[in-house]
Amino acid sequence: MTTSSSRPAVATSHRQATRDATSPEPQWHEKLRDGTRVLIRPIHASDVELERRFIEALSPESRRLRFLGQVGTPSPALLAQLTNPDPRLDAAFVALIAEGASKREIGVARFSAQPDGRRCECAVTVSEDWRNRGLATVLMQHLIEVARGRGIQTMYSVDAAENPAMRDLAAHLGFARRRDPENAAQVLHTLDLTTATV
Repeated sequence: MTTSSSRPAVATSHRQATRDATSPEPQWHEKLRDGTRVLIRPIHASDVELERRFIEALSPESRRLRFLGQVGTPSPALLAQLTNPDPRLDAAFVALIAEGASKREIGVARFSAQPDGRRCECAVTVSEDWRNRGLATVLMQHLIEVARGRGIQTMYSVDAAENPAMRDLAAHLGFARRRDPENAAQVLHTLDLTTATV
């Protein structure tokens, strides 16, 4: 998971989501804690341009925290990977708002499961100007629900140790935190989906 705001990106307990029953795929209209409504739906292969603009609009520090390394303009190969999750093992949801006649991606959350289907690694990123409204929490709640529905038992993320917003979000969602034994600059956040109440 990766978010880099200086304050906890947590939502209030008054979550308001409406499932769009007319859509053939799962999608939700979520009301954030400032009253703004956003659409959350699975990422599509046709979202390459949305994803590119989203990544390029992130600050260099946010991109570093998201990818645990320096990323400028994302390559076509990376964009293809991000917008074509394997439906057998992966899931990815984007948060969208209307911006004029088009849509703008303001957040994304995803997981990738191991082949045995018992563990998955997750990540979440929110645009700088949309942080501190509870969006990261809402995205993660949908991701957790999908992972649990697939029978995945453990969700984990690898994050930079100096990312306080990720520390706060993970704690809010019930993730346990420990140092990465292979890299002192990183931490591991782990959530037991069989007992978590998120």
